[in-house]
Parts: sequence; C-alpha cells; structure tokens
Amino acid sequence: MNEEYAVLVGLDWADQKHDLCWMETDTGKMHTLVLEHKAERINDWVCELIAQFPGHRFAVSLEQSRGAVVHALMGYAEIDLYPVNPVTLSDYRKAFSPSGAKSDPRDAWLLLDLLRRHREALKVWRPDTEQTRLLAGLCADRRKAVDLRTKLGNSLRSKLKEYYPQALSLVGENLFCELCCAFLMKWPSFENLAAVRPETIRRFYYAHHCRREPLIKERLDLIANSRPLTTDGAVVQANRLWVEMIIGQLRALNRSIERYDERIDKLAQEHPDCFIFKSFPGAGKQLAPRLVTAFGTDRGRYESAVSAATYFGVAPVIERSGKQEWIRWRWHCPKFLRQSAVEFAASSIGYSQWARVYYQEQIKRGKGHHAAVRALAFKWIRILFKCWQDRVPYDETKYLAALERHGSWLATAVKAAA
Repeated sequence: MNEEYAVLVGLDWADQKHDLCWMETDTGKMHTLVLEHKAERINDWVCELIAQFPGHRFAVSLEQSRGAVVHALMGYAEIDLYPVNPVTLSDYRKAFSPSGAKSDPRDAWLLLDLLRRHREALKVWRPDTEQTRLLAGLCADRRKAVDLRTKLGNSLRSKLKEYYPQALSLVGENLFCELCCAFLMKWPSFENLAAVRPETIRRFYYAHHCRREPLIKERLDLIANSRPLTTDGAVVQANRLWVEMIIGQLRALNRSIERYDERIDKLAQEHPDCFIFKSFPGAGKQLAPRLVTAFGTDRGRYESAVSAATYFGVAPVIERSGKQEWIRWRWHCPKFLRQSAVEFAASSIGYSQWARVYYQEQIKRGKGHHAAVRALAFKWIRILFKCWQDRVPYDETKYLAALERHGSWLATAVKAAA
C-alpha cells in the first residue's frame, strides 16, 4: 500500500519548530529531524528529499489541513498531505500511553505510524481552486469580524448599563449601527443629552434615517422624564472614555465588514458554482458564498449526501451499548461549515414552504428550536448535494412535485398548510 511513496513523514507542527519522523519505504530506515519554522528551512528539507529520491512522491501526515505548515508544503507537487483529526491522534496516543504522557517527537512518530498502518482510513488533502480558497478565507474571516463586533456590542451594552442606561432605549437594539455610534459620540452621557433641545435630537434622528414620529416622540418623552443614574464624575468620565474607545472599534469593524462584503460578492459572482447556491431560498448574498466554499468544486470530495452531512456535522450520531441506543449531535466537525448549514436552514424557513412546514412538524414532535433547525439542515444537505452534483439550480416547484410523486407526508402537509 505504501509503495507509491518513497518516503512517509509524520510531522508534529508547532509555532517555532516542527518535529519530523520519516521512513524510507524501500528499506524501512527511520529518521528524525527538527525543523525551524522558516520558509527557507522547510524548502531546503523538501529539496533534499527530492534530490535524494528523484522522480518519487512523498506522503506527509500532520494534524491540520490549513495553517502555516500546510501553506508551505502545498506548493510542492511531489508531496501529498494527509490531515489527521487531532482527536484521532489523541486517542491513538492514549492507546500507547495510557498515562497521558505526550511529547512532540513521540507525536511525530505516531503520525507516521498512522500513515504507515492506516493510510486507507486517511484521506489525501486536495487543495481546491485558488478562487474557491480565497472565497472560503474571506467568508470565514468576515464571520470572525462579525463575531468580534457582536462581542464589542455586548461590552458596550454592559458599560452603558453602569452609567447611562437610557441610551439603550434611545438607539435601538442594534448597538453597532451608525445611528448608535453617532448618538453616543455626540452625547456620551445623560447630562450631555439632557441639555440639548428636543428639536436638535429630532433632527439627529431624521438625519440618521429614523423618521417614525411616534418612536421619536416616545424617546423624547423618555429623555424629558429621566434623570442620570449617577452624577459621580469618576464613574461617568471613566465609562465615557471606554464607550468612545468601543465606538471607534465598532466603526472600524463596520467599514471592514463592508469591504469584505464587496469583495465576497464580486468573487461569488465570478464563481462557476455560485448560481447553484444563490437559487436556494434564504441563501442570499451572505450564505450563498459560504455554501459555495463548503461544497467546493471537486465533485468527488464527498461520496454521498450522507458523507457530506456527516462532514458538515449535521448528521446525528447513533450510539449503541447492549440493548440501549441513543442519538446525539456530532461534537467534532468543522464548526464554520456546520454553522453555515444550520444558519442557511434557519433562514430558509421564511422563504420555503416545505422547510417551514417541516420545521413546524419537528417542533410539534417535541424538538427544541435548535434541534429542529439541525434536522432541517440535514434534509437540506441532501438537496444541496444533488443540485451541486448535477450543476443545476434549485427549483422548489420541482421538489414539491417529487415529494408528491413519492407519496411523502411532507407534500400532504404543505398542501394542507397552503
């Protein structure tokens, strides 16, 4: 099984250096090496292998499918990368060291042993197209920026409660919108706000596209009938400076997220598979590109819809012991992919007839909201997979007709709900 490779390598990566354990397949001779994390050293090592074994290929087993080491090695056509799930390596380590003893050289040997003995259970990593990988990176980083913005918004809410709670009722729920940022920069304390004429505040709301007169009147009445939570200068000034700092970060994040949106939208429009995922109800500009990158362009990446659902983390796990059986959700999976699938399923409820009926039926059966959405995501993956494989856009009418032809309860329920 290992004859196609001249060398098998186990690589335990770290921030500053990498431990390697490698074996010549024809002689079984073992070698160990510590590489500095420098592009030049990694390149020198690969070039030495190529010079020593000209015309041959090399297999490298490592604990990641992205990151600096992968980026360094993926450019060599002679190298195949075999990512190993960290949980798999941890369990394999425990099989040989029940005490839990761990070392980097030992992990490199274990990675080599996994590759040597169980390569049929590992899958070689094939990088997707540059366009798809760029889109995937942008989508993932945009989500991190949104999560950071949410975290800052929560911090802002907490600070305002300490000295200026009225602001939370005066700017709405969205604490990272420009109206909120401008309001707090203009009037960073209740004392500043109370000294302003109502007409000035009204003009501010109008300038920031808030023109519902009943809402403006309600907010002006709140200002007129409120008093500061505290007038302690130490509290107000310290919190005011903190709020101004957060506002600066929120505005910077808003600008960055807008730039991400523009770049993602442009790349998605150019991607050959984008038309497939944009056709799904509720996908929209944010979720369609994420679905594009989740499936990729390699039609052989997933053997079936079930394997795709399993990899995404939306397929349930069945455990059996004796006469007992229980179902749980999948703990270990690419979290961003599962997030993309589940968020798309939740969004589809408002746009797809059958998705809404299916979700409501899961709730009737006693499932909570999140479990019902995951069940819907599992069902959507099968449809997404089929459209992706056939390179055709989704058609709700055709799908409902197919449900009816097969006598599905869902077709009957959709008709009853219409």
